[in-house]
Amino acid sequence: MDFLNDIFAGELDTYVITAALVVPMVLLLFLSYPMVVPLVVATLIGLVHFSQSDTGVVIQQMVTGISPNALIAVPMFILAADIMARGHTANNLLGLIQAYVGHRRAGLPITACIACTLFGSVSGSTQATVVSIGQIMRPRLLKAGYKDSFVMALIINASDIAFLIPPSIGMILYGTLANTSVGELFIAGIGPGIVLALLFSVYCYFYSVWQGDLISLVPKASGAERRAAIRKAILPLGFPVLIVGGIYSGAVTPTEAASFSVLYALIVECVIYRELKLDDVLDSALSTGLITAVVFILVGAGQAFSWYISFEQVPQGLLEPLNLEGASHEYILFIIALCFFVGCMFVDSLVVLVILTPIFVPIIDVSGLDPVLVGVMITLQMAIGSATPPFGCDIFTAIAIFNKPYLQVIRGTLPFFLILALMTALLIYVPEIALFLRDLAAL
Repeated sequence: MDFLNDIFAGELDTYVITAALVVPMVLLLFLSYPMVVPLVVATLIGLVHFSQSDTGVVIQQMVTGISPNALIAVPMFILAADIMARGHTANNLLGLIQAYVGHRRAGLPITACIACTLFGSVSGSTQATVVSIGQIMRPRLLKAGYKDSFVMALIINASDIAFLIPPSIGMILYGTLANTSVGELFIAGIGPGIVLALLFSVYCYFYSVWQGDLISLVPKASGAERRAAIRKAILPLGFPVLIVGGIYSGAVTPTEAASFSVLYALIVECVIYRELKLDDVLDSALSTGLITAVVFILVGAGQAFSWYISFEQVPQGLLEPLNLEGASHEYILFIIALCFFVGCMFVDSLVVLVILTPIFVPIIDVSGLDPVLVGVMITLQMAIGSATPPFGCDIFTAIAIFNKPYLQVIRGTLPFFLILALMTALLIYVPEIALFLRDLAAL
């Protein structure tokens, strides 16, 4: 009762404030309000009830949250991804990979895995990758004899490599929040993305061996078919070269690379392939506007909420029992990974990113941890959360496009989750996986 009395009396205490903010947020989420509503309501409760402050600061902080110039890249990468997803890019990338590995044991699932990685470097969107690659590869894998639970789990989890491979919307937002170079984050994400694709491919191979005669192989492509596949895939492969090569060489900034990516996508899909018409481009622009509005509203609301809890020093009070001050880098990375993973299981990953990043930034600065390594770790947890029950967004995307029930979609996800957990451990104890290319680029 004393605890409730403190809440109603507006007594300032870390756990009292936390309870007063979290309970209304949870209730509003259960009532199906969009995430921006619980964030704003919780912030207003804190300002009015505990701080007796001017509520106009909420608007000020929301505007501040979406003001950084680096965020200009977000809608441009989303637009380029939407244009590519509507065109021939996914088909041509799949054709190239299948021409070289499709006839081998586990060739088709490895094709799907590599295609998700490459398409992630084109789209930067896990959900676009689930839709574009999943709709093409799932029928082929089922025809070859693979179980549907394995197929859906593979597509959902391999698509999450798009979080790590540039361009990554999560990395842009983290770089903005943590005042870290987006270009360095992009380059640092390549190594973990490739390692994760290899780990998934190894699992696909052993799964195919275990299934044995139940799985059929596709015919080996001829030399002419392989050369044709290369010709068709050259232009889509130019997209990651433009992004990574331009940033790696220092020729362009991430924002400039984003603008070039839109122009490149328009030229490839509308002029060369002639797959998209003006109406398709307008639809892409409308879709981009809607997605960008949602993302920026969440970022703004998250900024206001983060500002308030920082103002009241709530994070410091909650993190104090964890003894992070003076702790080893491995322990701090583990705590950060755990917090982001649990948060992304239940709430949209971008919201978790906006709320938790400002909490950990002071700890990162004091501990001497490389903020780029932390950014890659956080991005990996966003990927894991997007594919993990109960509320991973890619799970619900798969439910919609495959028209399958929830339990059937998540049935085969455990082995992939264990691989992702292994990848987390590798990043903690072998940080060079992420930092090698970044350090090489700095030479």
